[in-house]
Amino acid sequence: MMKSINVIGLGYIGLPTALMFAKCGLKVVGTDINEQLVKSLNEGNITFEENGLKELFMEASKNGIEFTTQYQNTDLYIIAVPTPYLKENKKLDPSFVITAVNSVLDICNKGSVIIIESTMTPGSIDRYVRPEIEKRGLKVGRDIHLAHAPERIIPGNMIYELENNSRTIGADDPQIGQMIIDLYKRFCKGEIYLTDIKTAEMSKVVENTYRDINIAFANELAKICRSANMDVYEVIRIANKHPRVNILQPGPGVGGHCISVDPWFLVGDYPGLANLILTARKINDSMPKHVLSRIRTIMREHNIHDISKVGLYGLAYKENVDDTRESPTLQLLERMDEHLAFGVKVYDPLVKTRIVDHQFMNFGDFINEIEILVIMVAHNHIKENMDLIKDKLILDTKNICDFDGVYKL
Repeated sequence: MMKSINVIGLGYIGLPTALMFAKCGLKVVGTDINEQLVKSLNEGNITFEENGLKELFMEASKNGIEFTTQYQNTDLYIIAVPTPYLKENKKLDPSFVITAVNSVLDICNKGSVIIIESTMTPGSIDRYVRPEIEKRGLKVGRDIHLAHAPERIIPGNMIYELENNSRTIGADDPQIGQMIIDLYKRFCKGEIYLTDIKTAEMSKVVENTYRDINIAFANELAKICRSANMDVYEVIRIANKHPRVNILQPGPGVGGHCISVDPWFLVGDYPGLANLILTARKINDSMPKHVLSRIRTIMREHNIHDISKVGLYGLAYKENVDDTRESPTLQLLERMDEHLAFGVKVYDPLVKTRIVDHQFMNFGDFINEIEILVIMVAHNHIKENMDLIKDKLILDTKNICDFDGVYKL
């Protein structure tokens, strides 16, 4: 009989997962080393904006979910801590996972199950996690059971996708794998597929890499069409009439902690083999520079010399979320800093704290201070306020403006 679930890491993945299990009536304790985050959760405050998260939080709270900085003595752990990449070699940085695993091993019961939800490169659980267990004289499969359960949810639609997306469970022991499937089926209505751990690791990284490559094709096409003075959106619209063609829309870059990060794991682990993947990453990482080039062109055409007359709308990495991780806007601001182009103004209606210089908190003040508006993110907010921006010079990187005179990628 399972005592409780200890979810380690209460960020964008760990918190919704913990809440979902608690909503189902299971005893859940969420653990995070961030004392301020834990304090906020214990005061009844959610720590990021997400559709349906507040309601889910309230239901989980009624069922007695707990939040603490302490690891729990129990028999089932879900680790959902960050797995960034090392910038110098593009390889996975497993340090957060290793620390979490060791903290679990300090307190867990023999026979405990450790489920790693954090994204891992193929073979990294073998390389980094198993040795931590074995160096303590414990045997994987007898004293400790390991599994990998990567998530597939996207900010802005997390709660729906937690319940409805299919999942993959990687486990050494099919019986343990089936137990974990039964656990997730408490809330997951989608199909759950059982495989080995290494395949589960690879499948998650491949899913995001596939998307990155497809985005890169659209972005490269945007550059080609700009060079040829063609409308990339019309080209894509016509090409997509073909029954076996489905080209994505180009944009100002790729952000978030999945699509812009996971492909680097394959580049770092398989240099010389991941050539297409590397090229796609370079194309997508080059888009903020392309946007900067378009801004420069617009300024020259209109004889504008003051960069402070330029405003970037959107700090989040995608529409209708407050998540700024790897955001194209932040990448663009870095490029501007490199060219000593300081003073550009920034506004995002969902980002409530100041994270960059010249960030405005009021949309009206922001609009009044600029001549060129660069739409970096297609929040519903900007779509609902088109009448307020029509007198500006607009660079629309998201193709949401349908009036004349708007500049595109």
